Amino acid sequence: MADKFTFTPTALTNLKTNYDVVIIGSGGAGLTAAIQAHELGLKPVILEKMPKIGGNTNRASSGMNAAETNVQLHHHIVDSFEGFYDETLKGGGGMNNQALLKFFTEHSALAIDWLADHDIKLDDLTITGGMSVMRTHRPSSMAPIGGFLVTELLKQVAAAKLPLFTDVKVDKLIMTAGKISGVQATTPDGAVTITAGAVLLATGGFGANKALLGKYRDDLKGYQTTNQPGATGDGILLAEAVGAKAVDMDQVQVHPTVQQDTDHVYLIGEAVRGEGAILVNKQGARFVNELDTRKNVTAAIDQLGGTGAYLIFDRGIRDRVKAVEFYDHVGLVKTGADLTTLATETGLDGATLEKTVADWNQAVANHKDTAFNRTTGMDRDIATGPFYSIHIAPAVHYTMGGIAINPATQVLDKTDQPIAGLFAAGEVVGGLHGNNRIGGNSIAETVIFGRQAGQQMFKYLQ
Repeated sequence: MADKFTFTPTALTNLKTNYDVVIIGSGGAGLTAAIQAHELGLKPVILEKMPKIGGNTNRASSGMNAAETNVQLHHHIVDSFEGFYDETLKGGGGMNNQALLKFFTEHSALAIDWLADHDIKLDDLTITGGMSVMRTHRPSSMAPIGGFLVTELLKQVAAAKLPLFTDVKVDKLIMTAGKISGVQATTPDGAVTITAGAVLLATGGFGANKALLGKYRDDLKGYQTTNQPGATGDGILLAEAVGAKAVDMDQVQVHPTVQQDTDHVYLIGEAVRGEGAILVNKQGARFVNELDTRKNVTAAIDQLGGTGAYLIFDRGIRDRVKAVEFYDHVGLVKTGADLTTLATETGLDGATLEKTVADWNQAVANHKDTAFNRTTGMDRDIATGPFYSIHIAPAVHYTMGGIAINPATQVLDKTDQPIAGLFAAGEVVGGLHGNNRIGGNSIAETVIFGRQAGQQMFKYLQ
């Protein structure tokens, strides 16, 4: 089904000087919060500094993690909030803000239901690194989750006639008598002041801000980034200027599988490995549990000495990950009718690759990977030609650090007290993911805490 929906931002001439709520950022968190706030009777406005709507959400590919969902039960998967909590805590090195994590895991199924209530159905499942259960929800079309979610949320924004302005950059939060009372912004027509009862920061992380990355993680300054150009940490700086606390700013995730041989950097989604792909080195041999945490897989690739690594998969796996069609379309995929041909095309040793794949297929048949103890993403072998490879290497992907909030999405000051009228949701927030974000948890965070922000701003303004 071809979706021809296009969204037209609101004309700047319609920008008013007062709204109930100003939402800064048009990614998953901002759009969800705006819809939720509107449905509770508030009049929100969404301000996006970039010409393009959707932020980093557009680039998400794998899915949205949630536990104890009806979707899982329909797939005969019995899950638990506790399991989701424990694996996310373990994946984050035990550094996660446990109050945020508890809210996150226990409200994940409700977020899936909320999306379904808005005719945004995530009824297929896959798995990501660090999880032992299939809890990564995605559309049955298997389309990449990010673009799908932004498009579907924008349909809701359009239906509700919510004002959404692009090319409007917020420069300052206004505080009056100890409360946030609005924003100062720059538009193509000049500076404006907008008053509001509450402000939501949904501005994303700082993965595209080399200066800020250099300040907190000088060791990453040579890495490329998967982030869109607008991910520069504006919301963190805005919040700090009114006394907010930032946490975990040195915790930056490097994504292990990013194609960097072309002019444009392309993240190769975790779903490729989740559906059964393996990683091999320059010789054609496996070297890691491909679905270990992103931190561990990245470290293993870095130890190869700068050569990067190669994803190897077949037609059966490709059919389960629609994003591969796009990767192929833009020239990232090498193809071989058989493994020997693929090895030649890719520059690998043919005999080694054939033995590697044969050993892997035996591990899948035995449900036991004696080489690297992989236990997930083993539902299908690599046996149906043609065969494919994608050259990848790690790149800066996600910033776990950001603004401190409580589970009500209220921004906290340096004494852990809420700053009245200021809320935050999505990647701009620090603490939820600890020292490593699990794949599928970022989209979940935007919807879960976007909903919460919409509800809590409504409650605050009563």
